[in-house]
Formats: sequence, structure tokens, C-alpha cells
Amino acid sequence: MEDLQDVQLTEIKPLLTNKNARNFQDFDCQEHDIETPHGVLHVTMRGVPKGNRPVILTYHDIGLNHKSCFNTLFNFEDMQEITHHFAVVHVDAPGQQEAAPPFPTGFLYPTMDELAEMLPSVLSHLKLNSVIGIGVGAGAYILSRFALNHPSLVEGLVLINVDPCAEGWMDWAASKLSGWTSNLVDIVMAHHFSTEELTQNQELIQTYRLHIAQDINQDNLTLFCDSYNGRRDLGIERPTLGVNDNTVNTLTCPAMLVVGDTSPAVEPVVECNSRLDPTKTTLLKMADCGGLPQVVQPGKLAEAFKYFVQGMGYMPSVGMTRLGRSRSSSSSTSLDNSRNRNLNSPLDPPTNGALDNQSRPQTMEVSC
Repeated sequence: MEDLQDVQLTEIKPLLTNKNARNFQDFDCQEHDIETPHGVLHVTMRGVPKGNRPVILTYHDIGLNHKSCFNTLFNFEDMQEITHHFAVVHVDAPGQQEAAPPFPTGFLYPTMDELAEMLPSVLSHLKLNSVIGIGVGAGAYILSRFALNHPSLVEGLVLINVDPCAEGWMDWAASKLSGWTSNLVDIVMAHHFSTEELTQNQELIQTYRLHIAQDINQDNLTLFCDSYNGRRDLGIERPTLGVNDNTVNTLTCPAMLVVGDTSPAVEPVVECNSRLDPTKTTLLKMADCGGLPQVVQPGKLAEAFKYFVQGMGYMPSVGMTRLGRSRSSSSSTSLDNSRNRNLNSPLDPPTNGALDNQSRPQTMEVSC
């Protein structure tokens, strides 16, 4: 890929130890059950909204809830520096929250489009003006649909393992296994983790296998999986400047796509990147990382996210991240040329509080 730059970042804390395995603890949170046109959403809020700033809104993947998907990241020291500046709203998909009761027999679970249409009610209930979304897998799809339908409510998106396509993932996931399995936990594990991770990262795999099997209501999980498996194609298309840039269906906010280099989602993420506006999109590939970069490499993702929100004009007084320093201090001609062509990507620091992305014909691609 053109302009793909290697950026060295050093992880400074381990993911899991025997002492804190399956410790997805929430701190200083308020929980809400919010009525929406398509059912009740369980929402957890950290902090208080800061003036007119957006809040960070997260949405998890199948087999997870907000705790198991995001608390490793948000309890990480560097991320807490960011949350001093932003309130955080964690959304649990219906029936996926901790200790969720089973749905009654015959319950019609919301479609993915309907799950996206539940989010405006969350913002209205909590009196929020706009969000910066962080979604993983199914949650990334939901937030993308939300942003397409309500662009004025979304200032930026971090999409981890996003798949914009309509094809069902279950057959694809099962094909990654050594043989066919009808076990839901195995299929969800194959959705999250590569074959390499499943065989080599035993502590991580055991932690999440037990969580998916024991902490998530299995009937409710089946309904969420079926909803994701029945999703529509996002229908997004890369705009062409001066041709269809004002009419094409695409994300209008800055977006950072994130994927681990051994993740099962590499191909779908690259496909999504090819459909988005290159003047507003960054593709971040994380080395030594598989299907859950926010869990395995929270330090790297926190740094990239800090740089992302700085590029949007927020947190200008906060010191530049190691990612930013690495890119800025490089004397490589190719990197200098890339930065000249790609001014003010979502991973560039703010320039006078404004962004002028039209000078950037190629998506900014960063390897870390």
C-alpha cells in the first residue's frame, strides 16, 4: 500500500495477569435503562458532559458487553487522561449487559438498522448534543449506520474490525475452524480471534471463552448474532471530488479504522477503507495484535485516539502522543512527502483549530 509507514510504539502494561483476569470492573459510573422506539437500552455513563464538547459513545461487538469490550482500554492510564476532557457513554446492546434477563419466547430482536435508530433516544434522554463513537465489530457497524442516518450527531468515529458488507459472518467464521461446529461460543470466538491467537494466546482465549459462555445470556446472544448476521450492506461509496462528493452515500465525519495485523477482520476493514472518503479517513494497522486491539494493545490505541481527537481540534494543550512524536521526528523522505500530501488527517495535530482535508488524495495509512 502506498504511504504505509511503520511507527514504533512500545506497550508498557500487560493485558491480563492471573490476578486480574476477567476483571472488567466499572468505576464511578451511572447506569440508565432508556426507552427507545425499538426497546430498552442499558447505558452506563462515566463522568459529566463538558460544555458543548461531544461525549465518547461506545458500542461493543457480539459475545461481549461494554465491560469486557472496553474497560481494559478505558481503565488504562493514558486513556484516563483523555476522559478528563470527555464524558463517556457505554451502550450495551439489548440483552447483552451483565446479568441481563432472558427475552420472552418469540421476542423479536431489533435489526441492526433498528439498533442504530435507538441511539438518538439515548442522546435525547441524556441531553447530549453529539458524540465521538468507538465501535467494535457489530458495534462499529451500528455506529456507522447511526452516523449515516444522523450525521449532525456524530463528530468522529473510531471503527475497530468494521465490516461494511452484508454477507453473513457465521459461515465465514465457521470455515476458519478445523471443522464445522454448531457451538455458538466457538463461532463467536472465531469471529473475534485468528487461528494463531486461538492456539497461542491461551490466557486471553480462556478469559474470553469463559466470559462468552458464562457471563452472556446464550439465548440473548443468539438473537444479537442473528441480527448481525442479517445486516444490510452499509451502501457506502468513496466520493470523487467534483463529481459526486455532494451526493454519494458516505461518512461525512473523520473516521479512524483500526485492525490488528492478525485479525480475522483485516479484509473487511480494508474493504471499508476503500469505500470511505480518503480525505477524512485513517487506517491504523496494529502490529503484534489480533482481533481485540482495544484489549491487547490499549496503550497504542489510547495514543492513536488522543492524536485523533487532537486532529479534530480537541485537547490542544495535551502533550503530543508517542505516535505523534514518532511520526513528527522521522527524517524519512517518504514520510515527509506523505505528510505534505496528506495534511490534517484525523491523526494529524490540529492546525489553528481547523481542518482542511481537501489536499489529501490518499487515505492516511499507519502501521504501529
